[in-house]
Parts: sequence; structure tokens; C-alpha cells
Amino acid sequence: MSNGPQLIGELILQHKNKIAQQIHDERMAQVQMTSAQNLDFQKIEQHVIDTRVKFIQIFGESLAEQLDSHTSSNKIKKWAEENGNYFFSLGADLDESLKDTSFYRDYLWKFIRHHSIKNQFSAETIFKIRAIIDPLLDTAVYHFGHSYVTSLQQSLESARTSYLALSVPVVPLGPSTGILPLLGAIDTERAHYLMEETLSQAEKLHLDHLIIDLSGVSTIDTMVANQLFRIIESLDLIGVETIITGIRPEISHTMVSLGLKPSHLKVKGNLQQALKEFNF
Repeated sequence: MSNGPQLIGELILQHKNKIAQQIHDERMAQVQMTSAQNLDFQKIEQHVIDTRVKFIQIFGESLAEQLDSHTSSNKIKKWAEENGNYFFSLGADLDESLKDTSFYRDYLWKFIRHHSIKNQFSAETIFKIRAIIDPLLDTAVYHFGHSYVTSLQQSLESARTSYLALSVPVVPLGPSTGILPLLGAIDTERAHYLMEETLSQAEKLHLDHLIIDLSGVSTIDTMVANQLFRIIESLDLIGVETIITGIRPEISHTMVSLGLKPSHLKVKGNLQQALKEFNF
């Protein structure tokens, strides 16, 4: 005959679909969606329900099969990591996603309480069940959140890398001439990336001349300005002649504060003058 925890586990497995559906219905009743969002959600709704069923199933198996805590935790961890990443991919907020936890806890314990009373389980039996259920729920929350945040960090890193790559667009104007139009603010990280990528692209494109246009740059601090002129010196060492265009008054002030003398640089007021210098 099954003991108390085993019996509850077997009952959870028997009713896992019903429990998951009840949780899903009440949970989604609290989520407001536009008509378009609702149509999109209908496409994945069954998958979401299936993930809920699998989650409930782990609790049933842990009790019914008397799994050791390590095995149960690994099952929960795997589910949580997969679904933390999945819900991030859906664009769901972490706070909103974690609200599911209270629904799982409430419905599982309503189910357990009902059958515990029905079968007249002792307090000791209830505590044994609680010692299995609650730690697994806590483990699920931790690994779900960790997986979600990891996916977010990877997404941000990918976006940052893409931004940096796009922020160094050396555009070839001819067989040996290119232009690097810089836009926005240049921070230290972007300046270091500029050094690496500009030299790499200049070599790849076999450039003899490069125009660096600063007309779209809002501000440059002294450290970044110094790095920018190191780029020009490095380009000179590999045989690439550089002209700077579009220097704003505030950037010219930074140059002066660095002790950079305009006579050491080829500077033109605008892109048209620079192109003329290179016979375009």
C-alpha cells in the first residue's frame, strides 16, 4: 500500500492535466492583452499549458517515486532553465513570469490539503510532503530567474557587440580610399573598439587614404580624444593617410587641451574638401 507522500504523488500524476489547466486559466485571467497579443498567444498557448503539466509532473514523480532530493532538484533545474530562457524569448517580463509561482504553490497545496483531509493523514505526513514540495518550488524560482537573467545578459551583450560593429562603418569610396563616419557619443569602450576595427578594416580594404568624419559626434572627452589620435598615428604607421573632417568647436577645444597641434593633423572643414584632397 502506498504511504502518504507516495499516494499524494500518484494523485498529482493522475490529475496533473487538470491542475495545470486550472492554474493556467486563473493565471491568464489576470493578464491583460490586446487583441493582437491574444492572437499571438493562442499560437503558443498549448505549449505553455504543456510546460505547466510537465512542471506539476515533477512534483508528482518526486513524491510517488520517492526520488532523492538531488534527482528531484535536477529535474526542476532542467525545467526551470529551459523555461526561463523560453519565457525571455517570448518577451515576457521576469516579474510577471515569476507570479506563476504563487499559483503553483496555492493549487498544489489546495490539492494536497483536500486529499490529506480525505485520507486523514497525520501532521507528520503533511510535514514530510511539505519538506519535498516547498524546496522544489524555491529551486524552480531560483533557476528560472537565473536562466532568464542569463538570457537577458546574452541578448544585451549581443546587441552591444552588434552596435559596436555597426559603429565602425569604414565605407570604401574607391580602390584605395575610404570614409569612417562616426555618429553619437564615443566612450572609452567604443574608442578601443575603433582602434581595433579601423586598423583591421583599413588593412582588409587595402586603403591608402581614410577620411574620419566627426560631424555626427556630439562629445569626446580627453581620454577618448587621445585614443582617437592614437588611431590616426597607428594608421600612419601602416601607410594610411588620414584626414579629419567635421570637427566641432567643443571637440577642437579638447584637442587644444591635449596639446595636439593642428599642424600635425590633416584637417578639413567638411567632407567635400576632404574628397577634393584625394581627387574625388
